[in-house]
Amino acid sequence: MRILQVTPRYPPQSGGVETHVREISEHLTARGHEVTVITADAGNGGKCRERRNGVTVRRYRSIAPNGMMHFCPRITLAVRKSDADVVHAHNYHSSPLFFSALGTGTRPFVVTTHYHGESASSLRNQLLSLYHPFGRWAVQRADEVVAVSNWERERLQSDFGVSATTVPNGVDVERLTSAKPVRRKRPYLLTVGRLEEYKGVQHVVRAMAKLPEYDLFIAGSGPYREELDRIARDTGVSNQVEFLGYVDDEQLPKLYAGAEIYVTMSEFESYGMTVAEALAAGTPCVVRNTTGLSDWIESQGVDAVNDVSPETIAQSIKSAGNSGPPQGSHRSWADVATDLCQTIYSARQLDY
Repeated sequence: MRILQVTPRYPPQSGGVETHVREISEHLTARGHEVTVITADAGNGGKCRERRNGVTVRRYRSIAPNGMMHFCPRITLAVRKSDADVVHAHNYHSSPLFFSALGTGTRPFVVTTHYHGESASSLRNQLLSLYHPFGRWAVQRADEVVAVSNWERERLQSDFGVSATTVPNGVDVERLTSAKPVRRKRPYLLTVGRLEEYKGVQHVVRAMAKLPEYDLFIAGSGPYREELDRIARDTGVSNQVEFLGYVDDEQLPKLYAGAEIYVTMSEFESYGMTVAEALAAGTPCVVRNTTGLSDWIESQGVDAVNDVSPETIAQSIKSAGNSGPPQGSHRSWADVATDLCQTIYSARQLDY
């Protein structure tokens, strides 16, 4: 079967959507499907045409103010000219989904929205407001809509009036469960993700003044790094905070496994992939009770906070540290690929 994936960015670009599309594309390829990825990130560290682990990748240049929206009308023609049996577009919050809908024609059209509804950026919110009629049409145009969390599924119903199938993200189970923990003289907390204000790392940094027994490792890069440096200095916790920058796929599981607690205070998430990764590595988590992160509250090993004051975060971290390692099964990317195959084949009205 020929499957076309359309996404704003694709590895080596990093991020949750990028990881999702890579993992399902490579797993579908391993099952004998012919997978092509069309993406709008040409000029950002990737070749315009290449093969990555069996997946054909075609990159197009886009207009992306401050890395947003990836306006790329050429995707419509690329989708229209492709010989794909099914078109699968990702990420409501960027225009390639809309342009792929324009080019799909009568072929089955599957959308995974990765939808979180809003943004902490006023500019991004303005762009999303202008884009909403087009994005709404594209989502409603889909034969199948996929949500990565129950929270997202309910939000899609309320915002777009569509019924979605929940297919949660997976993790590389073997790599995470077998990781050798990083050992340090002092116990450390970990947070992972792009350094932007909405990710809420600043709240964890401020809480470190209440947690003198811990260090904080921050894995990731982004435009908010300098402000986080300043907050650490002003709070008097610079000696407890270490910025790791980009961490590769070999080292990251070791960091998860060695951490006492994984912490995320993000404002907006459709799922919370780093929480799944931390739990698979055996590390308790403290999350913010908001958007897709709220789906994790009932999971063993997860504590949640309703406000981001230093006192509340610190108390939750101390409680999580006394709860012991999480237990339970973990969802693999192979599981995700199976579920998505069923959804894709359903869109073609074939038996799986």
